[in-house]
Amino acid sequence: MTESANIVSKVLVIDDGDIEVLNQIKRFCNENNLIGLKSHNDNVMNVLKSNVDLGGILLSESYHDNPTGGIELGCRIHSIRPELPIFLRRKNSDTLDDLDEKVRGYFCTAYTVEKINGLLTSLNDFIFSFVFPNVMVRGIHEITEKSLLSQFRHFSLVCDTPYIVKDSIVCGEVFTLIPLESSWCRGYMMLQSENLPIKLGDEVIDPNDPPKASRIADVLGEVTNLIWGSFKARYVSDEDHRLTAQIQVPMLVKLEERNISFGSSTPQLCFKYTLTDLNDQSAPPVYIYQRFVFNLNWTPEDFKEILVSTDDLVDSGELELF
Repeated sequence: MTESANIVSKVLVIDDGDIEVLNQIKRFCNENNLIGLKSHNDNVMNVLKSNVDLGGILLSESYHDNPTGGIELGCRIHSIRPELPIFLRRKNSDTLDDLDEKVRGYFCTAYTVEKINGLLTSLNDFIFSFVFPNVMVRGIHEITEKSLLSQFRHFSLVCDTPYIVKDSIVCGEVFTLIPLESSWCRGYMMLQSENLPIKLGDEVIDPNDPPKASRIADVLGEVTNLIWGSFKARYVSDEDHRLTAQIQVPMLVKLEERNISFGSSTPQLCFKYTLTDLNDQSAPPVYIYQRFVFNLNWTPEDFKEILVSTDDLVDSGELELF
């Protein structure tokens, strides 16, 4: 199988254990591609209702001096964020067998801090269950960077480490959505951002003809098309274009909750890009979030990059013999 990329996932740590317990959890996160986020006890529900993108939750059984307070909190969390896997830390047992059957279904597994490495199997099952080939992850970054900089010409660009989420929060005011289909994948790509005012291109200030103000929404669609075209050229072979119509899954968009569901809890491959206006250091940075969800088909063992030969470039007119 193609080598998997080194991808991280953010997990919310809700645990009021002592410093030794928290250090053990922190060590485990650092060693297993998890970015642990700790919230103040009174702010947990607000964080979960925000647009913080998460792959899962590490929750302690005891909470707020209540031996079963974490279990009660887990039930509340599941009601508002059912897509997030909850890993329950218990003091004396690493199973869920003694919990009420209904409550048991709110958690994906239990663990003790003494046997925390036993979580590795569950992490692979519930967070890192998809293999994303290194060459594809790197290629997506390259394609997207080129597409963004073609529109944001006097901006610098930084891409964070790719990460995985299982939530369905929409980050920002505007987003685009485009299907991706081949013999090895079927799903969607999204771009999301706040619809901020921006200055594009090398503008010439003419007092008689002031430049038209632009917003992210004015260019996000074009960037999406550029990425989509490059993705097809690089990863979708000719035979993939002959795919016949297949079953679709309805998507559910909740505008008030800034939430979009693809009908499954498929892990999403995510990138965060930060664009900074080099001509105006006072302008706020532009954050663009890119997500790939292959909810309809994902067979990475069939993935291959299409290598273009010199002859192909000559035939297409992109190169000519000297």
